[in-house]
This record gives sequence, C-alpha cells and structure tokens, in this order.
Amino acid sequence: TWDCAKEFDVSDDKKKAIERKISGLETAIAEAEDGLATVKAEIKVLEDGIKALDKEVAEATEQRKQEHTEFTELIASDTAAKKLLNFAKNRLNKFYNPSLYRPPPERDLTEAERITVNLGGDVPTVAPGGIANTGIAVQFPQLSSSRQSDAPAPPPETFGAYTKQGAKNTGVIAMIDLLIQDLDKDMTEGKTDEANAQANYETLMADSAAKRSQDAKSLAQKQLAKAGFEGDLAEHADGKAAASSELAATLKYIQAVHNDCDWLLQYFDVRKEARAQEVDQLKQAKAILSGADFAMF
Repeated sequence: TWDCAKEFDVSDDKKKAIERKISGLETAIAEAEDGLATVKAEIKVLEDGIKALDKEVAEATEQRKQEHTEFTELIASDTAAKKLLNFAKNRLNKFYNPSLYRPPPERDLTEAERITVNLGGDVPTVAPGGIANTGIAVQFPQLSSSRQSDAPAPPPETFGAYTKQGAKNTGVIAMIDLLIQDLDKDMTEGKTDEANAQANYETLMADSAAKRSQDAKSLAQKQLAKAGFEGDLAEHADGKAAASSELAATLKYIQAVHNDCDWLLQYFDVRKEARAQEVDQLKQAKAILSGADFAMF
C-alpha cells in the first residue's frame, strides 16, 4: 500500500540533507574565492618586487661599470702626469743637481743601425712623441660629478723672493715634488674609493641574489597555492551543480508524491464507502451461501 506520510518524511529528509550540502559547498566556494584573491594579490606583490629588484641590480651594475671606467681613466691620467713631472724634475736635476740626475736608458740599435754606426755613419734619433717629445701621453678623463664639485686645492706656498738662480730652480723642483705628492694622494684616494665601491657592490649583489632566491621560492609556493584554490573552486562548483540537480529532482519527486497523495486524500471517503459496501456485499453473499447449504440438509 502507498504510505504518503512515510514518503513525505523520507523525501523531506533527503531535501534537507541536499540543501545542507549545497550550503556547505557555497561556504567552501566563498572561502576558496577569498583565498584565491588573497594569493593572487600576494603573487603580484612578489612579481613586482622581483622586477624592481632586477632593475635595481641592473642600475647598480651600470653605475659600477661607469665608476670603474672613471677610476681607470683617473689612474691612467695621474700616472702619465706623474711620469711627466718626474721627467721635468730629472731634466732640472741634470743642470742643478747632477748627482740626482738619472740618464735615460741607452737605445737598442737594430742590426742595420749598428752597421751604420760601425761604418762611421750617424743614426737619426726619432722623437719619442707624446708631450714635448717625452714619450708620455696623457689622457684627461671626464671626471664624475662628485669630483667635479670638489673645490680646487689651493696653490702651493711660494718660497719668498728668489735671489739666486739655483735657489729659484730648487723652488721649482720642490713645487714639482708637491704636485707629485698631490697626484699620489689623488691616486690613493681613488684606489680607496674604488675598493669601497666594489665591496659595496659585491655586498649589494650578494644580498640581492639571496632576496631574489627567497622571493622566487615564495612565488613558486604562492603559485602552487593558487593552483590549489583554483582546483578546490572548480571541484566545489561541480559539486554544487550536481547537488542542485539532485535537489531539483527531489523537489520534483516530492511534488509528484503530493499530487498522488492529494488525489488519494480527495477520494478517500468515496473509496472508504465503496469499500464498506463491498464488505457488506461479501457478508450477504456469505450468508446466502450458508443458508443454501442448510436447506440441502
């Protein structure tokens, strides 16, 4: 027999269970969406940070190259200037301090030149070139902005009135010595600045490499988390769609039960009366049959 109350209870329990499942899936979907939005924002921060770090490293490298180029040019020009001053000082010593004069090294003659000399000929001397034919070439570098902003050093003090030619030239030699000392000081400061700049650059590169490695590791972890949230979101969405379809089918079944049970309830009294009449008719038929049997005896 059809038990409407039981069918209603069973179907209603199933409907409520499905609705709870859908509610849980909607909560899970909302949490997955929030987690996905958060991890996407974190990924963007990490990617922007890595780009900024790479730019900073590139700029620092370019600056270090420029500083090293300026240092190389400074050392080259100061070295050449020092050679030129020593050359001038040596020339002065030749006339005023012969004991301090250092003659230039003898020129190595070629085989053809030696033959010419042995035959009594003269070998022309080729000018060595450079500044005033000293063989010294000076390249003046473009100084950095920091060096250009430095005020020039004050001129060296004079030695009073020159009363003698020897004293005058001795003063010139002393002035040359001061210039040479300035060049030595400038080169020493340049080497110190270069060493410090290189050390700072290497520290920056090491720190930047460590930070980039850590950020790249964090970025990989965030990307895995993003993939996880996306997978969860797709799974929950599929689950909700399936549960929604199951709920629709359950509601349709409940409506069908309603239709059937409403029809049964609507015609219950009519069927009850018909059933009672059937029972009475059966009793009468049985009584008649029983009376017939007694009549035969």
